[in-house]
Amino acid sequence: MWILGVNAPPAGWHDTAACLIDGDGRIVAFCEEERLSRRRHSLYRKPVGAARLCLERAGISPAEIDVVALGWDDEQLYPGRFADDAEFLAYAVGLDFGERLPQVVRVGHHQAHAASSFYASPFRKAGVLVVDGHGENESSSIWTYEEGRAPRLERSWQRTASLGYAYDAASTWLGFSFLNAGKTMGLAAYGRARGVRTETLVDIDGDDFSLAVEPLAERTGRATAEEIKEQYDQTVARWRERYARIAGADGPRAAEDRLADDPGAVLVAYTAQRIVEEAVTHLASQTRKAAGVEELCMSGGVALNCSTNGTLPGPLYVPPVPHDAGVALGAAWTVSPPRSRTAPLSPYLGSDIGAETVTAADTEDLWRSPLDIDELAGLLLDGRVGALAQGRAEVGPRALCHRSIIAVPDTASVNTRVNTVKNREQWRPFAGVTRPGYGARLWEQQEHLSRYMLGAARATELGRQVAPGVVHVDGTTRPQVLHGDEAPAVGAALDALAAEGAPPVLLNTSFNDRGEPVVDSARDALAAFRSMDLDFLVLGDTLYRKRSSSKGGAR
Repeated sequence: MWILGVNAPPAGWHDTAACLIDGDGRIVAFCEEERLSRRRHSLYRKPVGAARLCLERAGISPAEIDVVALGWDDEQLYPGRFADDAEFLAYAVGLDFGERLPQVVRVGHHQAHAASSFYASPFRKAGVLVVDGHGENESSSIWTYEEGRAPRLERSWQRTASLGYAYDAASTWLGFSFLNAGKTMGLAAYGRARGVRTETLVDIDGDDFSLAVEPLAERTGRATAEEIKEQYDQTVARWRERYARIAGADGPRAAEDRLADDPGAVLVAYTAQRIVEEAVTHLASQTRKAAGVEELCMSGGVALNCSTNGTLPGPLYVPPVPHDAGVALGAAWTVSPPRSRTAPLSPYLGSDIGAETVTAADTEDLWRSPLDIDELAGLLLDGRVGALAQGRAEVGPRALCHRSIIAVPDTASVNTRVNTVKNREQWRPFAGVTRPGYGARLWEQQEHLSRYMLGAARATELGRQVAPGVVHVDGTTRPQVLHGDEAPAVGAALDALAAEGAPPVLLNTSFNDRGEPVVDSARDALAAFRSMDLDFLVLGDTLYRKRSSSKGGAR
Protein backbone atom coordinates (compact mmCIF):
# COMPACT_ATOMS: atom_id res chain seq x y z
CA MET A 1 0.00 0.00 0.00
CA TRP A 2 1.28 3.47 -0.89
CA ILE A 3 -0.01 6.70 0.63
CA LEU A 4 0.98 10.09 -0.72
CA GLY A 5 0.43 12.89 1.78
CA VAL A 6 0.30 16.45 0.45
CA ASN A 7 0.00 20.04 1.50
CA ALA A 8 -1.46 21.38 -1.70
CA PRO A 9 -3.54 24.23 -3.13
CA PRO A 10 -6.07 25.65 -3.05
CA ALA A 11 -6.26 25.19 0.75
CA GLY A 12 -2.54 24.63 1.31
CA TRP A 13 -1.34 27.53 -0.78
CA HIS A 14 2.07 28.05 0.82
CA ASP A 15 4.83 25.65 1.89
CA THR A 16 3.44 22.95 -0.38
CA ALA A 17 4.96 19.52 0.11
CA ALA A 18 4.63 15.81 -0.55
CA CYS A 19 5.43 12.79 1.58
CA LEU A 20 5.25 9.11 0.61
CA ILE A 21 4.72 6.37 3.18
CA ASP A 22 4.02 2.66 2.86
CA GLY A 23 1.24 0.69 4.53
CA ASP A 24 3.30 0.35 7.72
CA GLY A 25 3.70 4.11 7.99
CA ARG A 26 7.38 4.05 7.01
CA ILE A 27 8.53 7.23 5.28
CA VAL A 28 10.12 6.73 1.88
CA ALA A 29 10.69 10.41 1.11
CA PHE A 30 9.43 13.82 2.19
CA CYS A 31 10.15 17.00 0.25
CA GLU A 32 9.02 20.62 0.15
CA GLU A 33 8.23 21.91 -3.31
CA GLU A 34 10.29 25.09 -2.81
CA ARG A 35 13.51 23.08 -2.80
CA LEU A 36 12.84 21.91 -6.35
CA SER A 37 11.00 24.88 -7.86
CA ARG A 38 13.53 27.30 -6.27
CA ARG A 39 10.58 29.56 -5.36
CA ARG A 40 10.59 30.25 -1.65
CA HIS A 41 7.52 28.90 0.17
CA SER A 42 6.22 27.68 -3.25
CA LEU A 43 3.26 30.03 -3.13
CA TYR A 44 0.20 28.62 -4.95
CA ARG A 45 2.36 25.89 -6.53
CA LYS A 46 1.16 22.30 -6.56
CA PRO A 47 3.75 19.89 -5.07
CA VAL A 48 4.17 17.99 -8.32
CA GLY A 49 7.99 18.06 -8.25
CA ALA A 50 8.07 16.91 -4.64
CA ALA A 51 5.58 14.13 -5.39
CA ARG A 52 7.64 12.91 -8.35
CA LEU A 53 10.77 12.86 -6.21
CA CYS A 54 8.98 10.70 -3.64
CA LEU A 55 7.78 8.24 -6.27
CA GLU A 56 11.21 8.04 -7.87
CA ARG A 57 12.71 7.25 -4.49
CA ALA A 58 10.26 4.36 -4.10
CA GLY A 59 10.63 3.24 -7.71
CA ILE A 60 6.88 3.36 -8.35
CA SER A 61 4.54 5.13 -10.77
CA PRO A 62 1.59 7.41 -9.91
CA ALA A 63 -0.77 4.58 -10.88
CA GLU A 64 0.49 2.58 -7.90
CA ILE A 65 -0.62 5.20 -5.33
CA ASP A 66 -3.55 3.89 -3.28
CA VAL A 67 -4.40 7.01 -1.25
CA VAL A 68 -3.72 10.71 -1.56
CA ALA A 69 -4.11 12.32 1.87
CA LEU A 70 -4.57 16.09 2.06
CA GLY A 71 -3.88 18.02 5.26
CA TRP A 72 -6.97 20.22 4.86
CA ASP A 73 -10.73 19.90 4.46
CA ASP A 74 -10.86 21.69 1.14
CA GLU A 75 -14.52 20.71 0.67
CA GLN A 76 -15.48 23.02 3.55
CA LEU A 77 -13.18 25.81 2.44
CA TYR A 78 -14.00 25.65 -1.28
CA PRO A 79 -17.48 24.11 -1.57
CA GLY A 80 -18.29 23.02 -5.10
CA ARG A 81 -14.87 24.08 -6.43
CA PHE A 82 -14.13 20.65 -7.91
CA ALA A 83 -16.62 18.45 -9.74
CA ASP A 84 -14.94 15.27 -8.53
CA ASP A 85 -11.71 13.88 -7.09
CA ALA A 86 -10.16 13.56 -10.55
CA GLU A 87 -10.48 17.31 -11.05
CA PHE A 88 -9.15 17.97 -7.56
CA LEU A 89 -6.11 15.73 -8.06
CA ALA A 90 -5.28 17.34 -11.39
CA TYR A 91 -5.40 20.81 -9.82
CA ALA A 92 -3.76 20.06 -6.46
CA VAL A 93 -1.16 17.39 -7.24
CA GLY A 94 -0.65 17.35 -10.99
CA LEU A 95 0.42 13.73 -11.45
CA ASP A 96 -1.03 11.50 -14.15
CA PHE A 97 -2.58 8.67 -12.14
CA GLY A 98 -3.89 6.90 -15.23
CA GLU A 99 -7.26 5.17 -15.22
CA ARG A 100 -7.05 4.01 -11.60
CA LEU A 101 -7.49 7.08 -9.40
CA PRO A 102 -6.31 6.85 -5.79
CA GLN A 103 -8.73 7.37 -2.95
CA VAL A 104 -8.65 10.96 -1.68
CA VAL A 105 -8.73 11.38 2.11
CA ARG A 106 -9.16 14.85 3.55
CA VAL A 107 -7.75 15.28 7.06
CA GLY A 108 -8.58 18.33 9.17
CA HIS A 109 -5.65 20.72 9.26
CA HIS A 110 -5.07 20.64 13.00
CA GLN A 111 -5.43 16.86 13.18
CA ALA A 112 -2.79 16.53 10.45
CA HIS A 113 -0.49 18.86 12.41
CA ALA A 114 -1.08 16.86 15.60
CA ALA A 115 -0.37 13.52 13.92
CA SER A 116 2.85 14.82 12.36
CA SER A 117 4.12 15.72 15.82
CA PHE A 118 3.02 12.76 17.94
CA TYR A 119 3.99 9.97 15.55
CA ALA A 120 7.38 11.60 14.92
CA SER A 121 8.06 11.70 18.66
CA PRO A 122 9.47 8.95 20.90
CA PHE A 123 6.41 9.14 23.20
CA ARG A 124 3.81 6.39 23.57
CA LYS A 125 1.24 8.81 24.98
CA ALA A 126 1.30 12.60 24.91
CA GLY A 127 -0.72 15.74 24.98
CA VAL A 128 -0.46 17.49 21.63
CA LEU A 129 -0.80 21.25 21.30
CA VAL A 130 -1.36 22.76 17.84
CA VAL A 131 -1.03 26.54 17.49
CA ASP A 132 -0.95 28.32 14.13
CA GLY A 133 -2.69 31.04 12.15
CA HIS A 134 -5.79 28.94 11.59
CA GLY A 135 -7.12 25.61 10.49
CA GLU A 136 -10.58 25.23 9.04
CA ASN A 137 -12.34 26.26 12.25
CA GLU A 138 -9.71 26.77 14.93
CA SER A 139 -6.51 28.60 15.77
CA SER A 140 -5.32 26.48 18.72
CA SER A 141 -6.28 22.95 19.66
CA ILE A 142 -5.44 20.40 22.35
CA TRP A 143 -5.34 16.67 21.64
CA THR A 144 -4.54 13.45 23.45
CA TYR A 145 -2.66 10.87 21.39
CA GLU A 146 -1.82 7.38 22.55
CA GLU A 147 -0.25 4.50 20.68
CA GLY A 148 -2.90 2.11 19.37
CA ARG A 149 -5.83 4.40 20.21
CA ALA A 150 -7.80 6.92 18.20
CA PRO A 151 -6.73 10.53 18.88
CA ARG A 152 -9.02 12.60 21.05
CA LEU A 153 -9.69 16.31 20.50
CA GLU A 154 -9.88 17.86 23.96
CA ARG A 155 -10.50 21.48 23.15
CA SER A 156 -10.10 24.15 20.49
CA TRP A 157 -10.20 27.93 20.17
CA GLN A 158 -11.83 29.85 17.35
CA ARG A 159 -9.87 31.16 14.41
CA THR A 160 -9.85 34.86 15.28
CA ALA A 161 -8.56 34.14 18.81
CA SER A 162 -5.36 33.37 16.94
CA LEU A 163 -1.87 33.84 18.34
CA GLY A 164 -0.64 33.45 14.78
CA TYR A 165 -2.75 36.42 13.65
CA ALA A 166 -1.34 38.56 16.48
CA TYR A 167 2.20 37.65 15.42
CA ASP A 168 1.44 38.14 11.71
CA ALA A 169 0.24 41.65 12.50
CA ALA A 170 3.49 42.51 14.27
CA SER A 171 5.54 41.05 11.41
CA THR A 172 3.67 43.05 8.78
CA TRP A 173 3.78 46.22 10.96
CA LEU A 174 7.56 45.75 10.96
CA GLY A 175 7.57 45.52 7.17
CA PHE A 176 8.06 41.75 6.93
CA SER A 177 5.90 39.14 5.28
CA PHE A 178 3.90 36.92 7.61
CA LEU A 179 6.16 34.17 6.27
CA ASN A 180 9.15 35.95 7.85
CA ALA A 181 8.02 35.63 11.45
CA GLY A 182 11.50 34.38 12.34
CA LYS A 183 12.78 37.92 11.81
CA THR A 184 10.24 39.22 14.31
CA MET A 185 11.42 36.64 16.83
CA GLY A 186 15.07 37.61 16.30
CA LEU A 187 14.26 41.29 16.77
CA ALA A 188 12.21 40.59 19.91
CA ALA A 189 15.37 39.38 21.66
CA TYR A 190 16.60 42.98 21.76
CA GLY A 191 13.56 43.88 23.84
CA ARG A 192 14.28 41.07 26.29
CA ALA A 193 17.96 42.01 26.50
CA ARG A 194 17.13 45.68 27.19
CA GLY A 195 14.47 44.94 29.78
CA VAL A 196 11.74 46.59 27.72
CA ARG A 197 8.36 46.73 29.45
CA THR A 198 5.37 45.53 27.42
CA GLU A 199 1.63 45.81 27.87
CA THR A 200 -0.15 42.71 29.13
CA LEU A 201 -2.31 41.67 26.17
CA VAL A 202 -3.15 38.14 27.34
CA ASP A 203 -5.63 37.48 30.15
CA ILE A 204 -5.43 34.05 31.79
CA ASP A 205 -8.72 33.12 33.44
CA GLY A 206 -8.77 29.66 34.97
CA ASP A 207 -8.44 27.13 32.19
CA ASP A 208 -9.03 29.71 29.46
CA PHE A 209 -7.23 32.70 28.00
CA SER A 210 -8.34 35.76 26.07
CA LEU A 211 -6.48 38.31 23.98
CA ALA A 212 -6.72 42.09 24.07
CA VAL A 213 -8.08 42.08 20.51
CA GLU A 214 -11.37 40.24 20.88
CA PRO A 215 -12.29 37.53 18.36
CA LEU A 216 -14.97 38.08 15.74
CA ALA A 217 -18.27 36.25 15.37
CA GLU A 218 -17.60 33.17 13.21
CA ARG A 219 -19.50 30.42 11.44
CA THR A 220 -18.26 27.22 13.06
CA GLY A 221 -17.75 24.27 10.74
CA ARG A 222 -19.10 26.01 7.65
CA ALA A 223 -16.86 29.00 6.97
CA THR A 224 -15.38 29.19 3.49
CA ALA A 225 -11.88 30.30 2.56
CA GLU A 226 -13.28 33.63 1.40
CA GLU A 227 -14.91 34.27 4.78
CA ILE A 228 -11.78 33.19 6.63
CA LYS A 229 -9.60 35.52 4.54
CA GLU A 230 -11.93 38.44 5.27
CA GLN A 231 -11.82 37.70 9.01
CA TYR A 232 -8.05 37.30 8.90
CA ASP A 233 -7.66 40.72 7.28
CA GLN A 234 -9.97 42.33 9.83
CA THR A 235 -8.28 40.73 12.82
CA VAL A 236 -4.75 41.50 11.64
CA ALA A 237 -5.77 45.11 10.93
CA ARG A 238 -7.08 45.47 14.48
CA TRP A 239 -3.87 44.05 15.91
CA ARG A 240 -1.83 46.42 13.75
CA GLU A 241 -3.86 49.33 15.09
CA ARG A 242 -3.06 48.13 18.60
CA TYR A 243 0.66 47.93 17.84
CA ALA A 244 0.53 51.38 16.24
CA ARG A 245 -0.90 52.80 19.47
CA ILE A 246 1.76 51.01 21.52
CA ALA A 247 4.62 52.28 19.34
CA GLY A 248 3.10 55.66 18.53
CA ALA A 249 3.63 55.07 14.81
CA ASP A 250 2.09 53.17 11.90
CA GLY A 251 5.38 51.44 11.16
CA PRO A 252 9.11 51.43 11.90
CA ARG A 253 11.10 54.63 11.75
CA ALA A 254 14.29 52.83 10.68
CA ALA A 255 15.22 50.79 7.62
CA GLU A 256 15.05 47.02 7.89
CA ASP A 257 18.80 46.61 8.38
CA ARG A 258 18.67 49.02 11.36
CA LEU A 259 15.49 47.88 13.09
CA ALA A 260 17.39 46.87 16.23
CA ASP A 261 18.15 50.57 16.72
CA ASP A 262 14.46 51.56 16.48
CA PRO A 263 12.86 51.44 19.97
CA GLY A 264 9.35 51.28 18.51
CA ALA A 265 10.19 48.35 16.27
CA VAL A 266 11.84 46.46 19.12
CA LEU A 267 8.85 47.20 21.36
CA VAL A 268 6.34 45.84 18.82
CA ALA A 269 8.39 42.70 18.16
CA TYR A 270 8.86 42.01 21.87
CA THR A 271 5.20 42.71 22.62
CA ALA A 272 4.13 40.10 20.07
CA GLN A 273 6.68 37.67 21.41
CA ARG A 274 5.39 38.09 24.96
CA ILE A 275 1.80 37.46 23.78
CA VAL A 276 2.87 34.13 22.33
CA GLU A 277 5.04 33.14 25.27
CA GLU A 278 2.38 33.89 27.89
CA ALA A 279 -0.44 32.18 25.99
CA VAL A 280 1.56 29.12 24.90
CA THR A 281 2.88 28.58 28.44
CA HIS A 282 -0.75 28.43 29.61
CA LEU A 283 -1.86 26.22 26.71
CA ALA A 284 1.02 23.81 27.29
CA SER A 285 -0.02 23.42 30.91
CA GLN A 286 -3.63 22.81 29.89
CA THR A 287 -2.55 20.24 27.30
CA ARG A 288 -0.62 18.24 29.89
CA LYS A 289 -3.57 18.46 32.27
CA ALA A 290 -6.04 17.23 29.64
CA ALA A 291 -3.85 14.31 28.56
CA GLY A 292 -2.91 13.34 32.09
CA VAL A 293 0.78 13.00 31.20
CA GLU A 294 3.79 15.30 31.19
CA GLU A 295 4.90 14.32 27.67
CA LEU A 296 4.04 17.21 25.34
CA CYS A 297 4.19 17.50 21.56
CA MET A 298 3.70 20.76 19.68
CA SER A 299 3.03 21.61 16.07
CA GLY A 300 1.64 24.37 13.85
CA GLY A 301 3.49 27.44 12.62
CA VAL A 302 3.77 28.95 16.11
CA ALA A 303 5.79 25.88 17.15
CA LEU A 304 8.62 27.30 15.00
CA ASN A 305 9.01 30.01 17.65
CA CYS A 306 12.26 28.81 19.21
CA SER A 307 12.25 31.47 21.92
CA THR A 308 8.86 30.30 23.20
CA ASN A 309 9.75 26.61 22.94
CA GLY A 310 12.86 27.22 24.99
CA THR A 311 10.83 28.60 27.91
CA LEU A 312 8.71 25.44 28.28
CA PRO A 313 9.65 22.59 30.60
CA GLY A 314 10.21 19.11 29.18
CA PRO A 315 9.58 16.49 28.15
CA LEU A 316 8.75 18.43 24.98
CA TYR A 317 8.95 17.34 21.35
CA VAL A 318 8.55 19.52 18.25
CA PRO A 319 9.08 17.84 14.85
CA PRO A 320 11.44 19.28 12.22
CA VAL A 321 8.40 20.25 10.11
CA PRO A 322 5.90 21.92 12.49
CA HIS A 323 4.78 24.41 9.83
CA ASP A 324 2.26 23.75 7.06
CA ALA A 325 4.56 21.51 5.01
CA GLY A 326 4.31 19.06 7.89
CA VAL A 327 0.64 18.32 7.30
CA ALA A 328 1.68 16.28 4.25
CA LEU A 329 3.25 13.80 6.66
CA GLY A 330 0.51 14.16 9.27
CA ALA A 331 -2.27 13.51 6.77
CA ALA A 332 -0.50 10.38 5.51
CA TRP A 333 0.10 9.13 9.05
CA THR A 334 -3.54 9.75 9.94
CA VAL A 335 -4.42 7.21 7.24
CA SER A 336 -1.69 4.76 8.27
CA PRO A 337 0.18 5.48 11.52
CA PRO A 338 3.69 4.08 11.84
CA ARG A 339 3.63 0.57 13.26
CA SER A 340 7.11 0.80 14.71
CA ARG A 341 8.78 3.82 16.28
CA THR A 342 12.21 3.36 17.83
CA ALA A 343 13.61 6.90 17.73
CA PRO A 344 12.54 10.48 16.99
CA LEU A 345 12.07 11.28 13.30
CA SER A 346 15.17 11.67 11.17
CA PRO A 347 14.90 14.95 9.21
CA TYR A 348 17.09 13.70 6.33
CA LEU A 349 14.27 12.62 4.03
CA GLY A 350 14.62 14.78 0.92
CA SER A 351 16.70 14.72 -2.26
CA ASP A 352 20.05 12.98 -2.34
CA ILE A 353 22.76 15.44 -3.27
CA GLY A 354 23.62 13.55 -6.45
CA ALA A 355 27.19 14.84 -6.49
CA GLU A 356 28.10 12.13 -8.99
CA THR A 357 26.16 14.10 -11.62
CA VAL A 358 28.76 16.90 -11.44
CA THR A 359 31.26 16.71 -14.31
CA ALA A 360 34.75 18.15 -14.61
CA ALA A 361 33.37 20.74 -17.04
CA ASP A 362 30.89 21.90 -14.38
CA THR A 363 33.73 22.76 -11.98
CA GLU A 364 36.67 23.72 -14.19
CA ASP A 365 36.75 27.17 -12.56
CA LEU A 366 37.24 25.66 -9.09
CA TRP A 367 40.06 23.93 -7.20
CA ARG A 368 38.96 20.38 -6.46
CA SER A 369 40.33 17.71 -4.11
CA PRO A 370 39.03 14.67 -2.23
CA LEU A 371 37.54 15.65 1.12
CA ASP A 372 40.09 15.41 3.91
CA ILE A 373 38.68 16.12 7.36
CA ASP A 374 41.96 17.42 8.73
CA GLU A 375 42.12 19.90 5.84
CA LEU A 376 38.51 20.92 6.51
CA ALA A 377 39.24 21.44 10.20
CA GLY A 378 42.29 23.49 9.25
CA LEU A 379 40.24 25.77 7.02
CA LEU A 380 37.73 26.31 9.82
CA LEU A 381 40.45 27.02 12.40
CA ASP A 382 41.97 29.53 9.93
CA GLY A 383 38.73 31.50 10.11
CA ARG A 384 37.30 30.37 6.80
CA VAL A 385 33.55 30.34 6.17
CA GLY A 386 32.28 27.53 3.98
CA ALA A 387 29.29 25.47 3.00
CA LEU A 388 28.50 21.82 2.66
CA ALA A 389 25.95 19.71 0.84
CA GLN A 390 25.99 16.01 1.63
CA GLY A 391 23.53 13.13 1.61
CA ARG A 392 19.77 13.59 1.68
CA ALA A 393 18.37 17.08 2.25
CA GLU A 394 16.74 18.02 5.51
CA VAL A 395 12.99 18.52 5.51
CA GLY A 396 11.78 21.62 7.32
CA PRO A 397 13.07 25.18 7.50
CA ARG A 398 16.20 24.48 9.59
CA ALA A 399 19.47 23.46 7.96
CA LEU A 400 20.76 20.56 10.05
CA CYS A 401 24.25 20.07 8.61
CA HIS A 402 23.33 18.42 5.30
CA ARG A 403 22.80 21.79 3.53
CA SER A 404 24.59 24.25 5.82
CA ILE A 405 27.02 27.14 6.00
CA ILE A 406 29.56 26.58 8.79
CA ALA A 407 32.30 28.53 10.58
CA VAL A 408 34.14 28.55 13.88
CA PRO A 409 32.18 30.97 16.15
CA ASP A 410 35.10 31.99 18.37
CA THR A 411 34.55 35.73 17.83
CA ALA A 412 31.48 37.91 17.58
CA SER A 413 32.79 39.22 14.26
CA VAL A 414 32.08 35.90 12.54
CA ASN A 415 28.40 36.75 12.97
CA THR A 416 28.98 39.92 10.95
CA ARG A 417 30.90 38.04 8.28
CA VAL A 418 28.28 35.33 7.82
CA ASN A 419 25.39 37.81 7.80
CA THR A 420 27.27 39.64 5.04
CA VAL A 421 27.82 36.39 3.14
CA LYS A 422 24.07 35.68 3.33
CA ASN A 423 23.15 39.29 2.43
CA ARG A 424 20.92 39.68 5.45
CA GLU A 425 20.45 42.11 8.33
CA GLN A 426 23.30 42.34 10.84
CA TRP A 427 20.94 42.05 13.83
CA ARG A 428 19.99 38.48 12.85
CA PRO A 429 21.32 35.65 15.09
CA PHE A 430 22.95 32.31 14.33
CA ALA A 431 22.84 28.83 15.83
CA GLY A 432 25.57 26.57 17.13
CA VAL A 433 26.12 22.85 16.55
CA THR A 434 28.16 20.44 18.64
CA ARG A 435 28.22 16.96 20.10
CA PRO A 436 25.99 16.02 23.09
CA GLY A 437 28.74 15.93 25.70
CA TYR A 438 30.15 19.33 24.87
CA GLY A 439 26.71 20.84 24.35
CA ALA A 440 25.95 20.06 28.00
CA ARG A 441 28.73 22.50 28.90
CA LEU A 442 27.73 25.27 26.46
CA TRP A 443 24.01 25.81 27.04
CA GLU A 444 20.94 24.71 28.96
CA GLN A 445 19.97 21.17 28.04
CA GLN A 446 17.03 20.26 25.83
CA GLU A 447 16.26 16.59 25.42
CA HIS A 448 14.58 16.83 22.01
CA LEU A 449 14.44 20.44 20.75
CA SER A 450 18.15 20.54 19.96
CA ARG A 451 17.78 17.66 17.49
CA TYR A 452 16.22 20.06 15.03
CA MET A 453 17.40 23.48 16.23
CA LEU A 454 13.91 24.34 17.52
CA GLY A 455 14.49 25.71 21.00
CA ALA A 456 16.36 28.71 22.35
CA ALA A 457 18.66 27.83 25.24
CA ARG A 458 20.57 30.15 27.56
CA ALA A 459 24.31 29.96 26.96
CA THR A 460 26.59 29.17 29.88
CA GLU A 461 29.63 31.24 30.77
CA LEU A 462 31.74 28.77 28.80
CA GLY A 463 29.36 29.04 25.85
CA ARG A 464 29.64 32.82 25.82
CA GLN A 465 33.42 32.55 26.08
CA VAL A 466 34.19 29.98 23.37
CA ALA A 467 31.26 30.55 20.95
CA PRO A 468 30.25 34.24 21.07
CA GLY A 469 29.37 34.12 17.37
CA VAL A 470 26.28 32.02 18.09
CA VAL A 471 25.08 33.77 21.25
CA HIS A 472 22.29 36.26 20.59
CA VAL A 473 21.90 39.61 22.32
CA ASP A 474 19.63 38.11 24.99
CA GLY A 475 22.20 35.49 25.97
CA THR A 476 20.53 32.57 24.18
CA THR A 477 21.40 30.40 21.23
CA ARG A 478 19.33 27.97 19.14
CA PRO A 479 21.48 24.86 19.45
CA GLN A 480 21.75 21.71 17.42
CA VAL A 481 23.29 18.57 18.87
CA LEU A 482 24.62 15.98 16.42
CA HIS A 483 24.37 12.32 17.38
CA GLY A 484 26.53 9.65 15.75
CA ASP A 485 27.06 10.03 12.01
CA GLU A 486 23.82 11.91 11.24
CA ALA A 487 25.85 14.54 9.36
CA PRO A 488 29.18 12.87 8.52
CA ALA A 489 31.30 15.86 7.47
CA VAL A 490 30.22 18.18 10.27
CA GLY A 491 30.40 15.43 12.88
CA ALA A 492 33.90 14.50 11.76
CA ALA A 493 34.94 18.16 11.69
CA LEU A 494 33.71 18.63 15.27
CA ASP A 495 35.67 15.57 16.37
CA ALA A 496 38.76 16.85 14.54
CA LEU A 497 38.49 20.23 16.28
CA ALA A 498 38.35 18.46 19.63
CA ALA A 499 41.42 16.39 18.69
CA GLU A 500 43.26 19.65 17.94
CA GLY A 501 42.35 20.96 21.39
CA ALA A 502 39.88 23.49 19.96
CA PRO A 503 36.30 23.86 21.22
CA PRO A 504 34.19 21.40 19.14
CA VAL A 505 31.42 23.81 18.23
CA LEU A 506 30.51 25.43 14.89
CA LEU A 507 28.19 28.12 13.66
CA ASN A 508 25.53 26.47 11.51
CA THR A 509 23.08 28.28 9.26
CA SER A 510 21.17 27.42 6.11
CA PHE A 511 23.03 27.27 2.81
CA ASN A 512 21.11 29.81 0.75
CA ASP A 513 21.41 33.39 -0.41
CA ARG A 514 18.88 36.08 0.52
CA GLY A 515 15.37 35.34 -0.74
CA GLU A 516 16.21 31.82 -1.90
CA PRO A 517 15.22 28.42 -0.52
CA VAL A 518 17.90 26.22 1.02
CA VAL A 519 19.97 24.58 -1.72
CA ASP A 520 18.82 21.13 -2.76
CA SER A 521 20.86 19.67 -5.62
CA ALA A 522 24.56 19.65 -6.44
CA ARG A 523 23.96 22.26 -9.12
CA ASP A 524 22.13 24.46 -6.60
CA ALA A 525 25.09 24.15 -4.24
CA LEU A 526 27.65 25.06 -6.91
CA ALA A 527 25.60 28.04 -8.09
CA ALA A 528 25.21 29.35 -4.54
CA PHE A 529 28.91 28.79 -3.80
CA ARG A 530 29.88 30.86 -6.81
CA SER A 531 27.42 33.69 -6.05
CA MET A 532 28.22 34.00 -2.32
CA ASP A 533 31.46 35.07 -0.66
CA LEU A 534 32.25 31.59 0.66
CA ASP A 535 35.74 30.16 1.02
CA PHE A 536 35.08 26.48 0.43
CA LEU A 537 32.38 23.98 -0.45
CA VAL A 538 32.08 20.36 0.63
CA LEU A 539 29.98 18.67 -2.03
CA GLY A 540 29.52 14.98 -1.34
CA ASP A 541 33.03 13.66 -0.75
CA THR A 542 34.80 16.48 -2.61
CA LEU A 543 36.21 19.78 -1.36
CA TYR A 544 36.02 22.77 -3.69
CA ARG A 545 37.86 26.10 -3.47
CA LYS A 546 37.63 29.16 -5.70
CA ARG A 547 40.60 29.63 -8.00
CA SER A 548 40.36 33.38 -7.50
CA SER A 549 41.05 33.05 -3.76
CA SER A 550 44.20 32.13 -1.91
CA LYS A 551 44.46 28.47 -0.86
CA GLY A 552 45.83 29.34 2.56
CA GLY A 553 45.69 31.91 5.32
CA ALA A 554 42.83 33.46 7.23
CA ARG A 555 40.40 35.96 5.84
